[in-house]
Amino acid sequence: MDEAAEKIVAPDSLKLYEAQFFGFTPQTCMLRIYSAFHDSLYELMLVVESVFKRKLSPAGQEPPEELCVKMQQCSQKLLQFLQERFELLSSRMETLLVDNILSVPPNVLLPEDESHRKYPQGSEELMRMERSLAELHQAYQAEVCAKQALLAELGEQKEVQEHLGGILSWVGELRTCGRQEGLVQDNFAPLVETVRHLQDVKAKILMKSRDLDEL
Repeated sequence: MDEAAEKIVAPDSLKLYEAQFFGFTPQTCMLRIYSAFHDSLYELMLVVESVFKRKLSPAGQEPPEELCVKMQQCSQKLLQFLQERFELLSSRMETLLVDNILSVPPNVLLPEDESHRKYPQGSEELMRMERSLAELHQAYQAEVCAKQALLAELGEQKEVQEHLGGILSWVGELRTCGRQEGLVQDNFAPLVETVRHLQDVKAKILMKSRDLDEL
């Protein structure tokens, strides 16, 4: 029995996909059938032997020892015959079970394998996608660093803008005061030129700040 069981549970192909699909291998199913049959056969032989003893023994007496030995020999021969017949049938049953009943057709997939059917890319395609993803991640990190640098520069420019605004306000007040006091226009010309330059710088800073805000 052990040799036959080992023959069933250790085939060349274990049908691993069928095992995933059904939760057991076809060979395991056959092993259980084989074991159940032998267990029932042994129990049946014990019952048959006890019936023979009762029928062939004198009433209320134990059968002769020679008769007991003869019955055991007959039971062993019958058991061996039935085992040989069942092994022949079990090989046919296993072929039928594995090939026609417990086999998964190629068009039937497990739920977790549906993605492989929809997206049948190979390992090379997967590696290419992983490289592209890594490159995109690096580019994103570079964009984040660049944006942080631009925001820092924007903060500095806003401080300069506020400082220039204060200077321009002071110069405007100075011009108003000069007009009221009747200062000579030629003496005030360099100061006016400086104010215009500061106004140009302020305009450039404002324009650059708007561009940075749009990022």
